[in-house]
Amino acid sequence: MKTLNVAVVGSGPAGLYTAEALIKQGAALDPPCSVQVDVLDRLPTPYGLVRYGVAPDHKSIKSIADYLRGVLEHDGVRFLGAVHLGEDVTRDDLISCYDAVVYATGAMRDRRMGIPGEDLPGSFAATDFVNWYCGHPDVDPERFVVDAESVAVIGVGNVAVDVARILVRDPEELRETDVSQPVLDALIASKVREVHMIGRRGPAQAKFTTKELRELGELAGVDVVVGDGEADLDAFDATGDSSRLAAADRHVRGNYTVISNWAERAPTGAARRLTVRFWLSPAEINGTNRVEGLTLERTRLGSDGRLTGTGQFEQLPVQMVLRSVGYQSVPLPGVPFDERSHTVPNADGRVLGPDGQPLPGEYVAGWLKRGPTGVIGTNKSDAAQTVRSLLADLAGGPGPDDVQLPRPGLLRLPQSQEAAGAAVGGAAGEPEAAGVIGTAAAVRGPAGCERFTALLAERGITPIGYEDWLKIETAEKDLAAALGRGSRVKLASRAEIHLACGLRKP
Repeated sequence: MKTLNVAVVGSGPAGLYTAEALIKQGAALDPPCSVQVDVLDRLPTPYGLVRYGVAPDHKSIKSIADYLRGVLEHDGVRFLGAVHLGEDVTRDDLISCYDAVVYATGAMRDRRMGIPGEDLPGSFAATDFVNWYCGHPDVDPERFVVDAESVAVIGVGNVAVDVARILVRDPEELRETDVSQPVLDALIASKVREVHMIGRRGPAQAKFTTKELRELGELAGVDVVVGDGEADLDAFDATGDSSRLAAADRHVRGNYTVISNWAERAPTGAARRLTVRFWLSPAEINGTNRVEGLTLERTRLGSDGRLTGTGQFEQLPVQMVLRSVGYQSVPLPGVPFDERSHTVPNADGRVLGPDGQPLPGEYVAGWLKRGPTGVIGTNKSDAAQTVRSLLADLAGGPGPDDVQLPRPGLLRLPQSQEAAGAAVGGAAGEPEAAGVIGTAAAVRGPAGCERFTALLAERGITPIGYEDWLKIETAEKDLAAALGRGSRVKLASRAEIHLACGLRKP
């Protein structure tokens, strides 16, 4: 049986769905193709945004990690954490060691607004704040002191909703979550009493999902109000598109129902308030030595469909501004990158060189491939497309005119000898037919790519493996028990993570 050695760079949903698709689709070929996958990550822990991007109070979404665990536990998959492309290893190293490389590093940087005052102390990217409350190893747990009484969150997508919810939620409700203790202490000491969530367009154009939105209105001790007249679909839209969308689009209609109900509510005098604003564009962040306010300009859609400023301004007295206006991928050293789209140029996942032709053995998946669109599950079909291209190129898989493989979600991972009969169930929301077969044993030892293993050893690089990750998990469960908090509490720093693995690496 032909065996392919593939490196996947990134252990978030895109990377692990890619590893899963490689094993499944390879086994479904005729003849079958065995695939050994090394999943590399610069962080010492797996799961990417599932661990470090999903708010701690969203346990149902975080349970996707239970599904991804089954991928990591397959004998054909090896996790190599704390291996940084561009520092520890190069693109050429990967190309020389593996039959193929798939880049799946996501989108790690917030877009900037490009307005005066954006770099004042107290003005932050929302990703910095999200990374902080999610316990990202790159962020000092002491980074944020939440001493602002009034905060502006710029953006009306799900990340903005998460940030706003964490700021106004009673922090005592987070005790049973996995939020690290230093972060929980900072949130308990928070002085925030009002959060303004601000969108440049109207309710019909907002990107949040109805379920996320509805949760905001159910928070105990929080009044949710809407800016005066800003729930009116026609007040600032000369095209009439907002009303048409609310009538025709189920998602928009669901959002608008929630927002219009909020607009009709009378404040109850709750201790905290969330004010949802529309048709306002940030013009300047005000302050001398730190954020003292935010200047907003009223916007509207003209009859030509263009969003324009009206010249009407208002001042918002806030002491912190968090921008959540979109993510961008960052270039990987040596890998082609389109600075306009902030993606790796590709055709069906095949990385394209400067001449527009595919580069042999290089592929891309996830947000780095298509931009920051879709939800976590979107990465599954995206990864499947990339893997079909890879196997067509390297293993005689289905070509464009051949009968395609069954839908990847209906394929099962091949069952390893050690795991015979041991099925690992899918996470909430995953079809049972997609059940991942893994090992129940804590320690597995797939050979992976021996050439790459030797290269790391020569450079004195000790990767953090899956067995080390299990030690981290155990340490987090032990910490939760010691603190009397839920089922696990995240270790608060990279040093603590390495110590849990028995390493003294900083």
